[in-house]
Amino acid sequence: MADLYESGLNPVDSDTGSKDIYFSNEDFAKKIRDGKKAADSSSSSKGKKNKKGNPVASTYLFFIIVIAVSMCISVYAIFCLNDLFGITKTKATVTVSYSKQIEDPSQAVELLAENGLIKCKNFCKLFVKLETKFIRDAGVKAPYEAGVYYLNGKMGLENMLVAMKGTADTSETVKITFPEGITTADVINKLVDNEVCDKAALLSVIESTEFSYSLVSNLKSKESVPYRLEGYLFPETYYFYIGQSASSAIETLIKTTEDRVTSKHRERAKELGFTMNEIIIIASIVQAEAANSDQMSEIAAIIENRLKDKTNHPSLGCQSTYDYIKNKVAPSLSATSAHTADYYLKYYSTNSDSNVVGLPEGPICNPGIDAIEAALYPADSNDYYFFHDTNRNLYTAKDQYEFRSKIQKYAPYLDY
Repeated sequence: MADLYESGLNPVDSDTGSKDIYFSNEDFAKKIRDGKKAADSSSSSKGKKNKKGNPVASTYLFFIIVIAVSMCISVYAIFCLNDLFGITKTKATVTVSYSKQIEDPSQAVELLAENGLIKCKNFCKLFVKLETKFIRDAGVKAPYEAGVYYLNGKMGLENMLVAMKGTADTSETVKITFPEGITTADVINKLVDNEVCDKAALLSVIESTEFSYSLVSNLKSKESVPYRLEGYLFPETYYFYIGQSASSAIETLIKTTEDRVTSKHRERAKELGFTMNEIIIIASIVQAEAANSDQMSEIAAIIENRLKDKTNHPSLGCQSTYDYIKNKVAPSLSATSAHTADYYLKYYSTNSDSNVVGLPEGPICNPGIDAIEAALYPADSNDYYFFHDTNRNLYTAKDQYEFRSKIQKYAPYLDY
């Protein structure tokens, strides 16, 4: 029995069949109990973690979302700055044109976006709105002049908008004189040669840009007319900026015509039964045919006499309308031009053997005020014919017989 007690084991109770075992060593028993508690605590903790989810994974997801949003904002910010300053954009030129003046900066920004020059149009609209509101002399303020502009994204938003205002690149000016009777083709060449405007821009403005001035507001581009604004670019001496916009340069000439043709002139045209456009056409022929201003009223009278009697005089019989197409329009045509010189002759040649009855389709030059007033106040004459000798002296006649008689006497070398 002593051996059993020393081993630390309870003897088996034979009567009850109990087989309980205990440790008489307390330190070892304590370790067993502590281990069991730790196991129970670990099991309980795992159960709780399963119920709450994984906090580490949630933290990672949060940071990923924050980083993604930050990257999107950063990318958008880069695009916005690129629109403002053109940092990484190319210098590829984009032709931007509009026929009416733009009064709202937002519309100008929309136009730039439509042409692929900016990407973040809403940001650009906000930027322009804030700049025009808080900066008194902001260069981007409206209006933006109608015309054709050559822009590239490298210019940046502000510079593109400033260019669309028709502002010259420099303050350097050039003096150009357009003589009376100059044609639109020659006006274009003078502006290009003096580095005022680009030729393509000038042609586009002349054909398509709408101006509010009453004389030209209803003039539309026509297949039968080489230059829509022929006759309305007033001959005068002007100062232009080097690099001035085409629309601004052309508007300067049109405005002068609008100012010189007064309300009195317009009323007089109505009295004669002509529109102002018809008066300008007559004046352009008078300008081209007359050797000097003293001859203008006589020639104007003959032209208008013929217009009143188209039955007997269907053609004006003026060589100048034929020469306009052959000598001025034809040299300016290119391989890509819509029509040939011969095509335009069908609408302009008023020789005696032509099919054009009455006036040609449009003016043949840009007349001065003397020619315009001669058309409005022609001489009191019953003549229907005229010619010049080699000294540019003028002779007139009432009928064919008198006409030929005077040619034989004063200019037998003429082929009539």
